[in-house]
Amino acid sequence: MSKLNIVLSFEVLFLLEIIECVIMNEDKFKKIVSHAKEFGFVFPSSEIYDGLSATYDYGQNGVELKNNIKKYWWKSMVQMNKDIVGLDAAIFMHPTTWKASGHVDAFNDPLIDNRDSKKRYRADVLIEDHISRIQDKNEKDISKARKRFGESFDQETFISTNPNILRRNKQIQEINHKMSDALNSENLKDIYNLIIELGISCPISGSKNWTDVRQFNLMFGTELGSLAQESSTIYLRPETAQGIFVNYLNVQKTGRKKLPFGIAQIGKAFRNEIIARQFIFRMREFEQMEMQFFIKPGSQKEWYEYWKKERMAWHQSLGIKKENLQFHDHIKLAHYADAACDIEFKFPFGFKELEGIHSRTDFDLKQHEEFSKKKQRYFDPESNESYIPYVIETSIGLDRMFLTLLSNGLKEEKLKDGSTRTLLSITPAIAPTKAAILPLVKKDGLSEIATDLFHKLKFNFECGLDEKDSIGKRYRRQDAVGTPYCITVDHESKEDHSVTLRERDSMKQHRVPIDSISEIINEKVNMKMLF
Repeated sequence: MSKLNIVLSFEVLFLLEIIECVIMNEDKFKKIVSHAKEFGFVFPSSEIYDGLSATYDYGQNGVELKNNIKKYWWKSMVQMNKDIVGLDAAIFMHPTTWKASGHVDAFNDPLIDNRDSKKRYRADVLIEDHISRIQDKNEKDISKARKRFGESFDQETFISTNPNILRRNKQIQEINHKMSDALNSENLKDIYNLIIELGISCPISGSKNWTDVRQFNLMFGTELGSLAQESSTIYLRPETAQGIFVNYLNVQKTGRKKLPFGIAQIGKAFRNEIIARQFIFRMREFEQMEMQFFIKPGSQKEWYEYWKKERMAWHQSLGIKKENLQFHDHIKLAHYADAACDIEFKFPFGFKELEGIHSRTDFDLKQHEEFSKKKQRYFDPESNESYIPYVIETSIGLDRMFLTLLSNGLKEEKLKDGSTRTLLSITPAIAPTKAAILPLVKKDGLSEIATDLFHKLKFNFECGLDEKDSIGKRYRRQDAVGTPYCITVDHESKEDHSVTLRERDSMKQHRVPIDSISEIINEKVNMKMLF
């Protein structure tokens, strides 16, 4: 066989491996989507009218999981920090707010259309996806080398010496540099030229028949007033941060706060997204969990690193493996930032943003001071000076966090008897339902015991009563929705006043007294276990 044929054979095999990997990831993502709907986590909005693109409703299990995520974030930010307080600002704000923040003039996405598929894409995302494919090749080579060398494998040495990886990393650096220059200068022509240079094709049509890159404003505008001619244009907020900034002085003065201190908020935001993304990943209506931490100018570097560490630890506390999380420094800094990065999670469709951490400097407060003509300064009693504080922001998409836990926890397990079970392994403290009470049969007084137990437990944590189908099917159903504990009431319960406690992940069963069950479960599902 000629050298050319050997090379071609390897290229074909490599291509087939990539295709196989893509198909597997797509299948996994489809299973997540299907599971979410089948078990009452997420429904397409207005489904009986064929739905509305990029909008979703949270079902009975989804809303509980979502509320638990919010509760844990709030406890972590507000309850566990003496210098952070909460806020709930209005969705509608004075329109000048968005002029001051820069959203009216500069809140745009660079978009490009494929003439053949008629699909629209974010130009920078197309380039980032191209970079991800190059990185996937590196990961493939590293994985092969790890298998080949076993325990003696030195990953750092391999990365620093392997010619293919070095070549690809250089290529990635060059692409990032070109994209950064084009985005920072807002040179749409250069962004288009980079897409053409890289030979990026449409994921749908496979063609490279692209339009020019254009800017698209993401603000949702509406009218405030009873009569159109008397009304004024206002906006649905595209972010929750500005509600914190315009209330900064109110909180500081009424709370007698000294720097550093933070203000946390959970709330809805709205963006005129014209590109429907993967299933509750990028939506027109979404929820943010944000914290703005006000600090003395000059200390932003140390606080930026502090919050990077804290936020990464928070995600890992939810059972997300370290290797599935990474920091990604921003190529293009926002107009307000002097440092920015994302915490990314490895979704089935690749590493994507989960949480942003920004050093916003004093941009926002300075802008609001200029536009409102009202001082936004802090008097420092230690230095006897007045200044506008700097800000470190942590901002996490609640809906993305929700999808992260589904992606991280959903798995198929093969059991000893050869059967399989669908398992949603979510940290017990965050799980939608903490315990399900299962009477073995609906007779002989077992249902009455189960109902009585349900009423005793419901005050301490979310629990359910499941009486339909065989006990095995009920176990599987509870495994699929992530219920960490099942309590089985059987005929012996009438005699010994005990029940069988089954653990979700291990499937181990223990006999425990009915009088102790509340205390036992409460200890295991309490959020204090996460800290």
